[in-house]
Amino acid sequence: MNDSTPASRIVFLGAGNMASAIFGGMLESGYPANAIVATSRSEATRQAVTQRYGIRTSGDNAAAVAEADVVVLAVKPQMMRDLCLSLREAVQARRPLIVSVAAGLEADTLDQWLGGGLAVIRCMPNTPSLVGEGASGLYANARVSETQRRLAGELLESVGLVEWVEEEALIDAVTAVSGSGPAYFFLFIEALEAAGIERGLPPESARRLALQTAFGAAKMARESEFEPAELRRRVTSPNGTTERALAAFEAAGLTDIVDQATRACADRARALSQELSQA
Repeated sequence: MNDSTPASRIVFLGAGNMASAIFGGMLESGYPANAIVATSRSEATRQAVTQRYGIRTSGDNAAAVAEADVVVLAVKPQMMRDLCLSLREAVQARRPLIVSVAAGLEADTLDQWLGGGLAVIRCMPNTPSLVGEGASGLYANARVSETQRRLAGELLESVGLVEWVEEEALIDAVTAVSGSGPAYFFLFIEALEAAGIERGLPPESARRLALQTAFGAAKMARESEFEPAELRRRVTSPNGTTERALAAFEAAGLTDIVDQATRACADRARALSQELSQA
């Protein structure tokens, strides 16, 4: 964090897994605990968060918003409308930066529910944020200042990679690639593990080999000077074992399958946005 950000008071409305991942990452990056507040209706959750992270907690959303420079909306999308409407007066009085990590809710919808005229950033994080290796796509509406944009970027960078998009519609593409993407890789790991067992490996060995191979390939791709396509070519000997396996993938239409899957994901994301905005 830069020298100006510790003065910013960050309030998380919701203290679930994603919120905890973000403020946990912020604390590890040096953000002061006394500048972070998390709210929850559950007293047990509030006590657990305070004990684990040392931040302030509250059961009063409006009171927390009244002292916020940044409000992170981190409740389930289905709960968001009622939450926003209940906080409209407090938000309009304070006019903080609004950062939403809720899937499917457009910036204009949130702005309308909160009374209008607000700086809103919409974020699509993913579950590897829970282990500090997330990938988040961010979109800012026209009212977001450069200082606010920088602060939001720093918040999400505390749990992984941040990519800004300049058109909100591209958040659906982010959802299709990285938001839902971890599940695609989990499925492939499952399939690779099952294939290893089918070939005779003990289940524990098949799982360890599949997991380490996925981890190693991702690490190598991220750190290498070469693009993934070149790395693939470098491990594919002519008429060798890898070439034969890749040919089987191509024959099964792997590239088309990925295209169809991400298109279905993006289409569903758009439909959810419409459904939630009309709820």
